[in-house]
Amino acid sequence: MSEIDHQKLPRAASAAAVSAGLIAVLVGVTSSAAIVFAAAKAAGAGPRELSSWMLALGVGMGVTCIGLSLRYRAPVVTAWSTPGAALLVSGLDGVTMAQAVGAFIVSAALIVLSGITGWFERVMGRIPVPLAAGLLAGVLVQFGTGLFAGMDGHFAVVFSIFAVYLLGRRLLPRYAIILALAVGVAVAAAQGSLRPGRIRFAFAEPVFTAPAFSWQVIVSVALPLFVVTMASQNLPGVAVLRGDGYDRVPVSPLITWTGSTNLLLAPFGCFGLNLAAITAAICTGREAHEDPERRYLAGVWAGIFYLCVGILGGTVGSLLTALPAALILGIAGLGLLNTIGNSLASAVSDDNWREAAVVTFLATASGVTLLGVGSAFWGLLAGALTAAVTRGRLPRRAGTSRKPTRAAAAHSAPPGTPSADTTEPLGEA
Repeated sequence: MSEIDHQKLPRAASAAAVSAGLIAVLVGVTSSAAIVFAAAKAAGAGPRELSSWMLALGVGMGVTCIGLSLRYRAPVVTAWSTPGAALLVSGLDGVTMAQAVGAFIVSAALIVLSGITGWFERVMGRIPVPLAAGLLAGVLVQFGTGLFAGMDGHFAVVFSIFAVYLLGRRLLPRYAIILALAVGVAVAAAQGSLRPGRIRFAFAEPVFTAPAFSWQVIVSVALPLFVVTMASQNLPGVAVLRGDGYDRVPVSPLITWTGSTNLLLAPFGCFGLNLAAITAAICTGREAHEDPERRYLAGVWAGIFYLCVGILGGTVGSLLTALPAALILGIAGLGLLNTIGNSLASAVSDDNWREAAVVTFLATASGVTLLGVGSAFWGLLAGALTAAVTRGRLPRRAGTSRKPTRAAAAHSAPPGTPSADTTEPLGEA
């Protein structure tokens, strides 16, 4: 190895970059893997399929983090769509795995089309922000209520993680979710509800599922998944990059590459890939590197750790099955508290759109299914109808400025981590 290579190696493996990448992955996985697990189970996934889902998602995130960060010399961090996974928990009930894969393919194809054609801003501009926020809050509210419902019969486990989360929010906000999970596991072990015998070390194996396309599933799952991923994940993800000075990174190629990777891996369980926001902020701030030009290394290391998560997907899956259901649902609820709060705040922040946003939220949260189409679609339709009747028309974009701001980062991916310029946790990765 040359002298130059010897010099480059320690720079690439700087402690700050490695730490930032590791923390981003730990927070992203521990705060939302339970939701992905629940989504896979809703589609009828067994242990092999769950392992394949983790492999596809891990490889997809790893490859895009590494490739895009190196290509644009910027900390481009990707994530699975946490709100999308939450939507799938209810949307995939009664849906076959083949139909679910078909929905993943349609959603990914729409994302690719948006990137290639440059439709991203125009498409998102047609959906008023308060309605999109109300839709997201309605989808996620079941996880928030599930956190407290779990205290009935599992008080020790659920209350302990809630108490530790609140304490962590005050003292160590970056690690609040991780600390809550650790304490929850310890309490479950003490109670005897932890099943360590189910944990097995295993490499993930890909399981191919041929897609099947159903118009009901496309309308009730694929289209809402596309909307939620673009509005609640990709938009704030771009805002984080812009807010930390990476304006030179072109948006359309990022959307195209994440969508294309999603499309390629969808038959193996990759339901949604997008730009990360909160976990990305860990890698775009000064904590990742003093030199902004070197922070792309944090994105690369995040990708390496995501690859490890994917390759050991079988272990991750068995670990989740060993945990009591109350703990999984409790961690999922904690992981989405700030996202729910931020979505509600955004939904009702504009007096002119408050009524339509509340209708969207309530109709979506109701879980109503009509003509085989789930509540996410009907919630958005109900909100749009309310706005059209009470306001007379739908403007191009409401409740936000034309240029995304850093505040938009509060509406995505796993909470419990600070943005690049604050230590307070914000609202998926």
